[in-house]
Amino acid sequence: MKKDMLDLCAWVIEQARKSGANGSRVRVSRNRLVEIGYRERKPETIKEATSQSLALQLFVDGRFSWQSTADLRKSALAEFICSAVATTRLIAKDEHRSLPDPKYYQGRAAIDLKMRDTEYESWTPEKRHQVAKALESASLEAGGQAVISVEASSHDTYSEQAFMASNGCEGYQETTVYVLVAEMTARDEGDRRPAGYDYAVSRYVKSLPDAEAVGRRAAQRTLAMRGGRKIKTETLPVIVENRDVPRLLNGLINAMSGPNVQQKRSFLADKKGQKIASDILTIQDDPHIVAGLGSALYDNEGMATRPRTFIEQGVLRDFYIDWYYSRKLGCEPTIGSPTNLIIPAGTRSVEDIMKELGRGILVNEFIGGNSNSTTGDFSIGIGGFLFENGQRTQTIAEMNIADNHLKFWSKLVEAANDPWPHQPWRTPSLVFRDVVVSGL
Repeated sequence: MKKDMLDLCAWVIEQARKSGANGSRVRVSRNRLVEIGYRERKPETIKEATSQSLALQLFVDGRFSWQSTADLRKSALAEFICSAVATTRLIAKDEHRSLPDPKYYQGRAAIDLKMRDTEYESWTPEKRHQVAKALESASLEAGGQAVISVEASSHDTYSEQAFMASNGCEGYQETTVYVLVAEMTARDEGDRRPAGYDYAVSRYVKSLPDAEAVGRRAAQRTLAMRGGRKIKTETLPVIVENRDVPRLLNGLINAMSGPNVQQKRSFLADKKGQKIASDILTIQDDPHIVAGLGSALYDNEGMATRPRTFIEQGVLRDFYIDWYYSRKLGCEPTIGSPTNLIIPAGTRSVEDIMKELGRGILVNEFIGGNSNSTTGDFSIGIGGFLFENGQRTQTIAEMNIADNHLKFWSKLVEAANDPWPHQPWRTPSLVFRDVVVSGL
């Protein structure tokens, strides 16, 4: 379909030009989703959905609009484009809106990111059902009499996308993603019903972990949360589990976005080149990881991507800035949003770190919370375990951490050796000192 999709993009751009657009950018997408879900040892969800869409960005006499349609017939598209250009003329002018300078399209990495599983077509309905059944059965067996309910699902997506800009940029990519999820609710004291889950994500089915192992971990994580209660408010070391670090890190990344920086809604707006965290914190963005969940050779505007370091040993080096906000800020663009975000792993396991710390809290759940990108203040509920002498001694629940990002990330003292591979942000568990954890 590559040629057909790129030909359609070229046709749309030509029609937009004939309708009066000074420039345009078009993206044509086709997607297939298959989901199999099991509950009470029988199928609960069997779904297959296909979709297609065309997104058109128009630049007309200093005005800009973004519009989309799912009707890809040329007869319908001709009317859609004409109407879209007419509508764009009604929008207020914005001198900063334009297609990127073509020089930013140059230098695209000459590598195969291997984003599509060549065995996708052999992933049959029977195999999907087998995996979902195995997920649920493993959770039920590991949970035993404590189980209230288990939901398990296997879903996969195949996507292809063609991209073209009127000033000389085009691209095409195919991607596959496989996801396994098992969720459990368990009995506990009184009316408490702790819930837990485990999951795995990969672009290749052969890279997925064993479904039974995912199901068992979901049960183990859920059962471990039984008996959770508050402890007294205390200042002590905190370890944030690898898979939960992005939830905490998101408040920092949001403050690094171009819109927030330009609109003075970022506590980091005037901090470029300054120390904002401890030496332990380095944040790399690498869009060229083969089969990475966030990998891309070009960004949403067609600009060539490259690896960058946004925070280096605690020093803020750059912001996430697309072409539009680079013009408003009068600076060079980087990229509009994270791709594969990496915090370099350390050398020690969480277990070894716990032994050295003696007493602290291992956080494996965040609940609710908020983060103010303007001030840096945040507050978030936590669950997890109190540990003493390296051993988990009590499950904790309904506690809270409140701090300011500029202060909190300065308390980072170590990264563990366990980067989580099942998400685009590959983060290890992180260790913070002197954290006030609010409870009783």
